[in-house]
Amino acid sequence: MRIVVTRPQEDGERTAAALRERGHIAVVAPLLRVEHLPLALDHAYGAVVITSANAAAAIADHPARAALTALPLYAVGKRSAEAARAAGFTDVHTAGGDVDDLVRLIAEQRPDARAPILYLAGEDRSGDLIGDLAMHGIAADLAVVYRAVPLPFSPELIGALQSGAVEAAMHYSMRSAEQFITGAKVAGVATQATRLRQLCLSGPIAAVLIQAGARNVAVAKRPDEQSMMALLES
Repeated sequence: MRIVVTRPQEDGERTAAALRERGHIAVVAPLLRVEHLPLALDHAYGAVVITSANAAAAIADHPARAALTALPLYAVGKRSAEAARAAGFTDVHTAGGDVDDLVRLIAEQRPDARAPILYLAGEDRSGDLIGDLAMHGIAADLAVVYRAVPLPFSPELIGALQSGAVEAAMHYSMRSAEQFITGAKVAGVATQATRLRQLCLSGPIAAVLIQAGARNVAVAKRPDEQSMMALLES
């Protein structure tokens, strides 16, 4: 298949490489650019939690990196765990791929109850991890360390849609799905964009596309890359 990958550049290139290994043609068209934000630590923490690889990357060069990487880290899935290790964390605990798995893992292992957990997150988030942890008696502080800045459709993507050179698009976040719809309208290719087969990491992402008029929408069984690739086999 000829597939549009809408992820930020670095993640998009990695997904494109996996697609090409499977014999597909990938068009990398980032619709978001990740910007890192300053982090101020108010007090000591017992552990760190992340739900995105971008959060780990955001503190890789931060002055507080040494203090943070000395703490246990809880990652939502394999990719975020890999990014945490690359940033210098050594005591990494990996959940099964979604926030419910992550909350269960933390509740079972109960990191230092004398200090709150530090949740390194993006400006746009789905769910309420802080609230979910609080239901288990676990205190956590939110620190926004990155944000996603929307990007317009590239000339390559516009041309591919106009010529019918692509058949599907992969969506890994609600924000990128929203920008896919907005960018398509601005570029005058909304009809061609929503006509593609839409491959989505989760139900809420799919809902954004369905609401915009997409009809050929598929949702991964699990919120991970392997399940996204499996959609191409169905």
